[in-house]
Amino acid sequence: MSTLASQHGLIRALQSAHAAQVIETHISWVLLIGDHAYKIKKAIDLGFLDYLDLSARKHFCEEELRLNRRTAPELYLDVVSIGGSADAPQLGVQPAIEYAVKMRRFPDDALMDACLRQGRVVPAHIDALAGAVARFHERAATVTEATEYGNAKTILAAALQNFEQLRTLLKDSDDLQLVEALQQATLREWKGRAVLFEERRSAGRMRECHGDMHLGNIALIDEVPVPFDCIEFSPALRWIDVMDEVAFTMMDLLHHERVDLAWRFLNAYLEASGDYAGVGVLRFYLAYRAAVRAKVAAIRASQSAGSDRSSDLQTCRAHLLLAQRCLVERQPALIITHGLPGSGKTTFAQYVLEQIGAVRIRSDVERKRSFGLSALEGSRKLNVDIYSRQATAQTYARLLALARNLLRAGHTVVVDAAFLQHEEREQFRALACETASPFIIATLDADAETLRERLRQRRHDASEADVNVLEKLQAVQQPLSALEQEVAVRFNTMRPPQSGENARSWRRLLKFVYAL
Repeated sequence: MSTLASQHGLIRALQSAHAAQVIETHISWVLLIGDHAYKIKKAIDLGFLDYLDLSARKHFCEEELRLNRRTAPELYLDVVSIGGSADAPQLGVQPAIEYAVKMRRFPDDALMDACLRQGRVVPAHIDALAGAVARFHERAATVTEATEYGNAKTILAAALQNFEQLRTLLKDSDDLQLVEALQQATLREWKGRAVLFEERRSAGRMRECHGDMHLGNIALIDEVPVPFDCIEFSPALRWIDVMDEVAFTMMDLLHHERVDLAWRFLNAYLEASGDYAGVGVLRFYLAYRAAVRAKVAAIRASQSAGSDRSSDLQTCRAHLLLAQRCLVERQPALIITHGLPGSGKTTFAQYVLEQIGAVRIRSDVERKRSFGLSALEGSRKLNVDIYSRQATAQTYARLLALARNLLRAGHTVVVDAAFLQHEEREQFRALACETASPFIIATLDADAETLRERLRQRRHDASEADVNVLEKLQAVQQPLSALEQEVAVRFNTMRPPQSGENARSWRRLLKFVYAL
């Protein structure tokens, strides 16, 4: 049986023989040799993984290859044996003393966390990642009733295991108090969501996911985000709620202080998947994933010394504090947009959700979803008018139902729709009263010619409104009542958000949202 000490010798020998660069994590080494990378698993047992036996390491290398080819087939090439001796190892030789996953090497600065620190991640990358994750989840296998994966008890057990392991790794009394407080807050959140966990399992939202989709496990290759290095060592950590997966990436963006990109990612995923019900368990999973990263940092600290240990402990504490913040319940608010086609409703809603952390619901997307269309599919192929009066009423009813559930889950909601009729607006004002949420009407203005020009130039958008539709709606729109004017905030979308008039309107909106 290999020991960790003998593996250290093997790594040094391979590094010397191949002039390899070595990257070490808490569970593996990655050797960069020419155009390839070789990942070798450490002979360790951490409770949640057991790589002590060579046969186990071979099995999990094969699993790593199989599972990662789902999201990164161009990166994962083979499982190779390492023969010879620990002092003189040879790649691809039998009998094997060790095994490695052979991967195609990508640029050292391609990891998304590094790209983020360098300011190289742009909104298009986030949108592409969200779409790719939604498609991956759609294809992923669904948990069967015969297993216990994804039920409320196993979800809680995984969360509690983090705290148990953190207590064995941390010595500082303040750290231990923080762990205890976080465990109690996690238990309270779990109790409030236990029924929803089971509902999501029954609805097929527990799937064979990636399981470890933080930014360090996503590479930007030719400007395309590619998730890799999924969980292979524990099916229980891989067969999870898809919202658990989404929360990991979102949490990591929050940790990197990119609140705007975190909420952009969530909303792009929700828009692609339609899984708005998952927002009800989001807080729990954000905190859970932050605790996971705290545990990983604590494990690294236990394996390091000096400044590296101090840095790892600081990272651990930062994640524990983030987990605590994620579980804080906040007063939700309901914001509806109001404006003609081309007035900038969707652009405005995007700005709002990124600035204050909110969930957006787009009428154009949900209208098409209800007819089995994707956001960018045209409706002309259907033998039905998806913009009829009845279809519009059904769309607003769907928006209302989604908004109600999101508000009850404690999240601020931005409903991106025209809301040109008083009756449509009144339904949402009543919902705000029902849920004791601040209600804001964001009126978006632009002159007639600007509206027409925007519609003429519109491409690749969920909305199918053209100039003819604009003219029809101009004729039938109903102005805001005196009561509605009291909660209305007007924005001129021909000017930047930071312009004097819009800046004043933004301050007014924030006062409504935070009930100042």
